[in-house]
Amino acid sequence: MFEDERGVYPRRHVARDVYYCREELHNQVISGVSTVEACGMAGRARLDDAPERLVRAAVGLLAEQGPSALKVRTVASASGLSTMVVYSHFGGIPELMSAVADHGFKELGAAFGRVPVTEDPIADLFVMALSCRRLARENPHLYDLMFGLSTRATYRPLSDADLRLSGHSPAFREAHAHVTAACERLVDSGRVERQKPEVIAAQLWSLVHGYITLELAEHFVEFDDAVVQVLRPMGVNFSVGLGDERERAEASHESGARLYDSIVQGR
Repeated sequence: MFEDERGVYPRRHVARDVYYCREELHNQVISGVSTVEACGMAGRARLDDAPERLVRAAVGLLAEQGPSALKVRTVASASGLSTMVVYSHFGGIPELMSAVADHGFKELGAAFGRVPVTEDPIADLFVMALSCRRLARENPHLYDLMFGLSTRATYRPLSDADLRLSGHSPAFREAHAHVTAACERLVDSGRVERQKPEVIAAQLWSLVHGYITLELAEHFVEFDDAVVQVLRPMGVNFSVGLGDERERAEASHESGARLYDSIVQGR
């Protein structure tokens, strides 16, 4: 701990801020501002976006090199920040990885939010499934991290299970809420047997992510178009199993595919 005329100033703040205020420090001090206060002013001005920069750098490293690239020094270098900033804002790599997973779920939730609410909830759900598949294919390592499918070899898990499990993440819950809401509209439509929407959402979530995981692992290479030959018929069968008519379910999935294409083309 350090002290100035204002009282105690934490050492970790001094260490963090001094790194960022070398150029500004002299001008602030000769203007009558204390050394500690000058460092703090300059450091805070430059650190406002540090968490976002670190997360985005980690996302980029995941896409380019995989989870083994997520090291404090590597992430700090990619973000143009110091290693002490990583520790200051996140505590370490496990906490940063949790923030990166949340970033992925926020992107997924944003993608779900761009799906228009139509009079056909099955079509809407299929658009969400295709949107999730697109996100997974754009950054497979991020997708794996979001759903706990892979970690760094030196990964140290968080001690708090609520922080470790993505299902407890507010970002995950916000994304998943779009799926549950569409399932609620499906039940209210009378097309399927009445049951709890959250149960249907959990079943559909399992179906879609099971397919995506297998596709990313190249288990469907023998198919010319795995979406048309595997995912879409599976979605139809799932809808029929819930109580929908097959022809109507097939029409909804075809409609959802067209709607998805229009959304992608408009990006």
